[in-house]
Amino acid sequence: MKGNVWIFANDIDTDAIIPGRYLTINTADELAQHAFEGVRPEFASDVKPGDIIIAGTNFGCGSSREHAPLALTGAGVKCVIAKSFARIFFRNSINIGLMLMECPDTDSIQEGDELDVDLASGLITNKTKNETYQAVPLPDFVRNITDAGGLIEYTRQQVNA
Repeated sequence: MKGNVWIFANDIDTDAIIPGRYLTINTADELAQHAFEGVRPEFASDVKPGDIIIAGTNFGCGSSREHAPLALTGAGVKCVIAKSFARIFFRNSINIGLMLMECPDTDSIQEGDELDVDLASGLITNKTKNETYQAVPLPDFVRNITDAGGLIEYTRQQVNA
């Protein structure tokens, strides 16, 4: 997985990811048009498919809305790498099919850096700086869920196998 970087700080809550006034929207594409509207108004128009979000601690804190990871997948974000995640956001993201990784070295990554992420090993290569960082790789069964596009699609595949 390769992508360009968007940097976010600590304690980015679900209301910052997708403001509450848009919770009546249920499609990823429509939600994506309002992603980070209040904190990074340029995000929705400038994010490219395959981009990667880098954040500090407690990314996705706040309410338990599944709209937040849905907005990110709709925007084309392929992976969020943070020092830590709010537990409910983490689980919702896996259920939606958004890949997450925890990495203690997110402060070394800057906006616009190009990363190459090996999801199986957790190795992150910063191609811009020629540096590597080690994230905690997700277990195979969790990656299988995200690779399938989320828990519902994964379950369909298992039932039909």
